Amino acid sequence: MLASTQFTSVVIAQCDDVTFESLTNPGPFEVQTLNESDGIRNGPDYFGATIYYPTNANPPFASIAIVPGFTAQPSSVENWGPFYASHGIVTIIIGTNNIFDFPEARAYALLDALETIRYENTRATSPLEGALNLAQLAVSGHSMGGGGAQRAAVLDSSIAGVVALCPFLINTNLNHGSPVLIFSGQNDPTAPPSTQADIHYNSTPEETDKLLFEVENGYHSVANSPTGGNGVIGKVALSWIKLYVEKNDCYCPLLTENLLLNPTEASKVEYNFECELLGINTTQQSIKVYPNPTNNLINLKINENVDYELISPLGQRIFKGTLRGLNKQIDLSQLDQGLYYLCVNNLTIKVIKQN
Repeated sequence: MLASTQFTSVVIAQCDDVTFESLTNPGPFEVQTLNESDGIRNGPDYFGATIYYPTNANPPFASIAIVPGFTAQPSSVENWGPFYASHGIVTIIIGTNNIFDFPEARAYALLDALETIRYENTRATSPLEGALNLAQLAVSGHSMGGGGAQRAAVLDSSIAGVVALCPFLINTNLNHGSPVLIFSGQNDPTAPPSTQADIHYNSTPEETDKLLFEVENGYHSVANSPTGGNGVIGKVALSWIKLYVEKNDCYCPLLTENLLLNPTEASKVEYNFECELLGINTTQQSIKVYPNPTNNLINLKINENVDYELISPLGQRIFKGTLRGLNKQIDLSQLDQGLYYLCVNNLTIKVIKQN
């Protein structure tokens, strides 16, 4: 029991700084901007760009490209720039060559914006030279720009994450593996959830980590700023980027236990993703636990018989046992909702119990 308690304490300590209160607007870092007059690349597939970057954070940084919607200017989504950058995420906000561009053109604009990010990582006079993690690139956009962000993930499988802001997209070929967060407004007359966001979510493969967050009484511009939905828009989006683009697992329980657990700002929340191991080399993982989160039963996919312990967040053993046979299951139906730690085969796996 002592070893389990010690390991749990280490896991919790890793995430001490990741709290609901840490998702502030603005974040802890100072922000500066770059544009083409400062020497950044002029991409052929977009028109005009501003890069927001943190000045007192430790690199390497993840990056996100954002494009506005149909007929809109970059100013319509510009509040995302200083917000993300103040949390250590370099952000490039672009315009389109034609304000009437459809989602596919906006997808190529976003991919071109990521080329500009790559260029900044090598430009000798850039304050971002050598400071960017080019494996941590995300895309986002509003309306047709949100549709373009989803299509960009189809066109470029290296994209690490997508944030679609009340997206509009007729072509629902969304066969991609990039983790995607979709915001929608319950009362959106331009991109009604039933004909847009809901279909986009359902058209994304089940194997892809995905989240749909519909803001109660929200309209088409509810996600244009991180302040939308009383600020929950920014908190959810930041946590998604931190989790999937920066690969910080501490944000997974923050999402499932706080932000997505009966949020008062949401009229609907659907998601299909699991919290991964914390403090464990996942290449050593030989056990699959599903579904996670769960309402009652969890299944373990492992060939041999195993002993297990279920530990509370405070390090207290709830119960232990041995799992045998082909169908290895643990019944959590009598437990309160929240986070638990399943210890099996020298692995500690986070399990989320929902009601």
